[in-house]
Amino acid sequence: MRYVVLDTETTGLETAKGNRVIEIGLVEIINRQLTGRTFHQYLNPDRDSEPGALEKHGLTTEFLADKPRFPQIVDEFLAFIEGSTLVIHNAVFDIGFLDYELQRVKQEPLKTHFHQVIDTLLLAREMHPGKRNTLDALCERYGIDNGHRTYHGALLDAKLLGDVYLAMTRGQEALIIDDHMVSIEDNGSVTRSDRSALKVVYANVDELDLHQQQLSKIDKESKGACLWAKLNT
Repeated sequence: MRYVVLDTETTGLETAKGNRVIEIGLVEIINRQLTGRTFHQYLNPDRDSEPGALEKHGLTTEFLADKPRFPQIVDEFLAFIEGSTLVIHNAVFDIGFLDYELQRVKQEPLKTHFHQVIDTLLLAREMHPGKRNTLDALCERYGIDNGHRTYHGALLDAKLLGDVYLAMTRGQEALIIDDHMVSIEDNGSVTRSDRSALKVVYANVDELDLHQQQLSKIDKESKGACLWAKLNT
């Protein structure tokens, strides 16, 4: 039951435009408890951030100039997530960028290092349809203090998402997790897990007979007003 909450900051929104990862934040959860163990690293992307991205994360080219480059921290990063279940808000984005970085250093895709991925954005959209499901909105909904979040930051956001995930799944984790797993395809796309694998258990003959007896009893006591008995017929 080891989970790693993952978040990144990037120089822009698209790897096709040469945008890079500039910050990685990881937070460990074991047996539904935040352990306090984290991984955090700023990265030198060897390029400027796009204006829209810079406005969100505030990590300037000057600040990142003396930070390590991805090849220098990749082994430590992969060791931290090895064999875990990742918890990510909008997994397509973060995994796409990290796979781009891994490809640049001739490493295998991220999916070869983790067990499964839980996408909390998919989970939130189904739990709260029609509502805003950004990290800030979820913090407000679940009463998690994010007042110190002036800028987007990978480690801070991973810590907040860890609290949000635990609040979202409290008391119902076993029912929710499998339904919101995502899988990583060979082409790098992220897809929902196949729900058809769920086992269906049907009532046997004796159970159906007992059910019919109960319906008959209810129908008799209600003087023929048992809708279930009529539907069953």
